[in-house]
Amino acid sequence: MTNNLSVVINADAPQVWTMLREPAKVAQWHGWGADELTGEINQIYFGSNAVEAPDHTSLTTNGGDVFDLKPVAAGTLVSVTRAALDHNSEWAAWDEDVTQGWLTFLQQLRFALEHHPHGKRHTLFFEFPGEPASAIEKLGLSEVPAPGETYVLTLSTGEEITGKVWYHSNHQVGLTVHSYAEHGDGLLIVADQPVIEGVRPDGGAMVIASTYDLGAHKVESIRSLWDGWRAENYPTSEAAH
Repeated sequence: MTNNLSVVINADAPQVWTMLREPAKVAQWHGWGADELTGEINQIYFGSNAVEAPDHTSLTTNGGDVFDLKPVAAGTLVSVTRAALDHNSEWAAWDEDVTQGWLTFLQQLRFALEHHPHGKRHTLFFEFPGEPASAIEKLGLSEVPAPGETYVLTLSTGEEITGKVWYHSNHQVGLTVHSYAEHGDGLLIVADQPVIEGVRPDGGAMVIASTYDLGAHKVESIRSLWDGWRAENYPTSEAAH
């Protein structure tokens, strides 16, 4: 079952459009910090096949997926419509991964605009192989409250976190985390990844921790807790980047 690829953002449409059309702004919500992020953003949002609607309410990305912006009472409804699947494409097996990625990135877009519209994030990213127990279950996140509700948790990493449930879908959990930002909150997303035959036969999982304005010591403390948990539970996986 594909999750609903839309969010209502408490911001007006021109603000959302700016986050879609300035590369430095896109980098505050698309993906995570990586060497290839700039190139990926340029290819997807600013490639030769990317098309802007004249009224700035629609953006067709280089891959054919379409962002639509619609003003609503609570702000702006932002939706992503996937391009038709080409079953003969080398990327066909990754189609659900792309869908899940858009779900993650839409929530990161909403968070960036509502919590840190002028901020610069620093991310920690982990990717894990699949196992019978999902990463969401292993971390103790399978029974979080409803979106918008407050929570107090001790993750199985040993980290005590508090905040609000940002969203919860079929395969993802997003939490605001007070300790991930010097002012306000950061964002933690844990996502279980689907099976891809021949590539990821047992599925997998990923974690994106978006932090804001933390000192190097605090970031390293967060990284160390996550990396220790990763090494213990997924010894074949790679350290954070």
